[in-house]
Amino acid sequence: MVLKLFRGAAPEVAETKASAAAPVISFHGSGRVAWSPRDTASLTRSGFAGNPVGFRCVKMIAEAAAALPLIVQDAERRYDVHPLVGLLAKPNPGQGRAALFESFFGQLLLTGDGYLEAAGEALDGGPQELYVLRSDRMSVVPGSDGWPVAYEYAVGAKKHRFDMRAELAPICHVKSFHPQDDHYGLSALQAAAAALDVHTSASRWSKALLDNAARPSGAIIYKGSDGQGSLGTDQYDRLVDELETHHQGARNAGRPMLLEGGLDWKPMGFSPSDMEFQKTKESAAREIALAFGVPPMLLGLPGDNSYANYQEANRAFYRLTVLPLVSKVMAAVSGWLGGLYGPELTVAADLDHIPALSAERDAQWKRVSSASFLSDAEKRQMLGLPKLVDDA
Repeated sequence: MVLKLFRGAAPEVAETKASAAAPVISFHGSGRVAWSPRDTASLTRSGFAGNPVGFRCVKMIAEAAAALPLIVQDAERRYDVHPLVGLLAKPNPGQGRAALFESFFGQLLLTGDGYLEAAGEALDGGPQELYVLRSDRMSVVPGSDGWPVAYEYAVGAKKHRFDMRAELAPICHVKSFHPQDDHYGLSALQAAAAALDVHTSASRWSKALLDNAARPSGAIIYKGSDGQGSLGTDQYDRLVDELETHHQGARNAGRPMLLEGGLDWKPMGFSPSDMEFQKTKESAAREIALAFGVPPMLLGLPGDNSYANYQEANRAFYRLTVLPLVSKVMAAVSGWLGGLYGPELTVAADLDHIPALSAERDAQWKRVSSASFLSDAEKRQMLGLPKLVDDA
């Protein structure tokens, strides 16, 4: 009723006032920061495809996580031959295990969400193939209780609906923690968006300086016979054309300038603000690496002394970034597929075959094996090994 009343009223004509300073303000700019769009497609394009630091962070984490050796075991034994082992080794005709999980981890890092599809049904009751679906094309269909009852995958005008109420859920959805969203995760690109903008802007500024377009490296001063002369229109145009043709761009760097009578060259150095741009760019790069959990030392970024050496930084990278990510994903895969092949079947990373953690594992094996108060079964359990057949 209130809306109808307002709609029926005659609109008032807003009073317009003009300020004498308005044209100057409009020309100078509003002074507000111009941020790039924060949607998934724009962030992926600018933060991954268009930024070397974001690209390298995602590639390092995804490739390292996908390359970890996996083990399939239950409480009784570790399997070398098993339907799930075969499925993970060759998930579909076009991809192997490493390629599949690299794509999956990449989607999870870029968007905060990763989706695995189980296609077909094998004779053993499990899926025939596994595929990674693009996160930007997937949408959650929540039920009355808020939990997903289906997922919709849209490509252009075509949509496919995955019903999650089937005996084998066709989709495994792994998402990063998001404090303000119940159905979608928060990506590292979102957290690093401001640093990505700063880094990209600093790169463009540096490129502009190289092209002699952002700030002149000096000034040409014309002095007439009385010291107050000015160039004519034709003289000015000819001088500008001469500078643009023969003295701008990287190919003309260091080329000497020939000045006619009355012209004087006054060199200009970089201002303190120009000199700070490189430091700003390096600081933004470290913030991007921080958001992804990659030690800046591994990216070759200067000014980072958090770790004593490269080996220590690499160990921290695996321990604090790669392993938690792989453990989370494999726990989801185990809960999704493990029940189809038997109780307590799990998929996990094989920590004993990760070169970066070899020193830690050697120390742990030595410490556990020397504990005489522990039985063999307890030692195997502490090391993540299944029971011996005699102990079962």
